[in-house]
Amino acid sequence: MISLQSSNLLGCSCAPSNRRSKAIHAVSKKSALKIDYDNLGFGLKDVASNMYISKWSTGKGWDKGFLEPYGPLPMYPSAQVLNYGQSIFEGMKAQRSVKNGRMLLFRPDKNSERFTAGAARMSMPAVSKAQFIDAVTSIVRENADFVPPHGKGSLYLRPLLMGTGPILGLGPAPEYTFGVYAAAVGAYFKGGQLTPIHLIVEERFHRAAPGGMGGTKAAGNYSPVLVTQLEAKKNGYSDVVYLDAKTDTYLEEVSSCNIFVVKGKTIKTPPLAGTILPGVTRDSVIQLARSRGYEVVEEPVSVHEAMEADEVFTTGTAVVVCSVGSMTYRGQKKMFKGAEKNDPGPVALEIYDTLTSVQTEKIHIAEFKDWVVPVL
Repeated sequence: MISLQSSNLLGCSCAPSNRRSKAIHAVSKKSALKIDYDNLGFGLKDVASNMYISKWSTGKGWDKGFLEPYGPLPMYPSAQVLNYGQSIFEGMKAQRSVKNGRMLLFRPDKNSERFTAGAARMSMPAVSKAQFIDAVTSIVRENADFVPPHGKGSLYLRPLLMGTGPILGLGPAPEYTFGVYAAAVGAYFKGGQLTPIHLIVEERFHRAAPGGMGGTKAAGNYSPVLVTQLEAKKNGYSDVVYLDAKTDTYLEEVSSCNIFVVKGKTIKTPPLAGTILPGVTRDSVIQLARSRGYEVVEEPVSVHEAMEADEVFTTGTAVVVCSVGSMTYRGQKKMFKGAEKNDPGPVALEIYDTLTSVQTEKIHIAEFKDWVVPVL
């Protein structure tokens, strides 16, 4: 188990120490009873009391990690992450079981595997699976008051790996910080969890290119989408879907989630070829859909094929499964099943119900029995 004691976060004697010395002796027990679970949004309004911190330094490796009250991280202006962007993150959720209210994580081993792959791609020291799982379960356990009741939301977890050591020339950081913080959240999109979203196809910018960073959950992949996302929202759309950088023909991803296209009993999704994120929810949906009799094909999906589809939906830890009500391409707007009544498409709803039922122990499917991990 993790230690509740800390040393200086950056591992160097001249980093700030007064706040840290007061924080390390006790974990915050701030009450979460004032959380309005019926009106949860996706943000930091209800950030959890405690966070996890572990440090790595040359010759010592990772320490055991510790818990402390949520707060600022001291680092120098010359920290590698602030100058050269050496940083990855994960997104996870803890939810309550429909059976007995116990706290559950969903496939944390897959997040750990992606975290390890991301660290390798960014030339950072990997966090072991044992330490990763211990960190996220400890955060859930210590912030149990922030895990909403069943059906009211979830505790969103954000593991981070950053090059926090100071450096001037381009190179790996001399010190690293692994942290996890959390917040009680509701639906990602403002309309609510099952309200269809409206996408516009982006043709000026690309999210990723072959041989680049698209398949890594690196911090630097996300802010570049804001220029198109904000413009889209200003024009009444929910988000943007990007095309491949080679031909401007095939769907890749929405700003922060994977995309699926439905025609009859066939579901297609872009393949993992290094330009899109290998989503944990994406993988789960593929397996669940196949178990329910759908043909799921991982192959390039042209924008023209998507515009002729019965349904389109997106997946991700934050969005779960979100039906697309319409997609606009070069001024042409395609409405999908359910959109005329502002309802989710039937396939998206079926997959959403199945996935969330597995995540909350409402149903048990033998082949997926190891997906749900109780936090004891």
